[in-house]
Amino acid sequence: MTVIVPIVEGHGELEAVPTLLFRIAGSSGTGRVLRVKKPIRVSAPGFINNAETFRRYFGAAAIKAKAENGAVLILLDCDGAGELRCPATLGPRLKAQAMALRPDVTVLIALAKMEYEAWFIAASASLTGVHGYSHVTEAADPEGIRDAKGWLGRNMPAGYDPVAHQPAFTQRFDLMAARRAPSFDRLCARVAALLGASPEAAPC
Repeated sequence: MTVIVPIVEGHGELEAVPTLLFRIAGSSGTGRVLRVKKPIRVSAPGFINNAETFRRYFGAAAIKAKAENGAVLILLDCDGAGELRCPATLGPRLKAQAMALRPDVTVLIALAKMEYEAWFIAASASLTGVHGYSHVTEAADPEGIRDAKGWLGRNMPAGYDPVAHQPAFTQRFDLMAARRAPSFDRLCARVAALLGASPEAAPC
């Protein structure tokens, strides 16, 4: 059995991220049982910019992961300014910071560019009909959309609410189609590797 302790930033992700991880695990072909612990929610700016805040929340997740020989997954949006918009810069920094604190714990970093919802946009056709969503056109660069939540909401009768809609969209969106978003492809590959599958072979 593989255990993952997620650190997330959104209320909707408290329910959505375990669902997402179970779906990725189910598509990996390993048959490995995955257990996802209750996600720990953080405020991303404080978690990223305040060393003590990072130490407190990551430390709590690491204790839970170590107790079951598991891994910590840090899953955040990159929709801020400066470094907060650059996964290539922020990802290695968070990984180094985490490993400096707990080198004995496996850490996965997943930074959605620019938002978790960009992964939905990458597979938007598969969401037609979910909470009234109406697919209009494919976005050429889903990760280049600054307001992914707004983009989705403009195609829904009452707009998009992450708390109300993120879990259902996560249950439904086409994982393979979403892998055209590089940040989602990296998440799939890293989870597959944790489960013992080849990242290239994981269909997701």
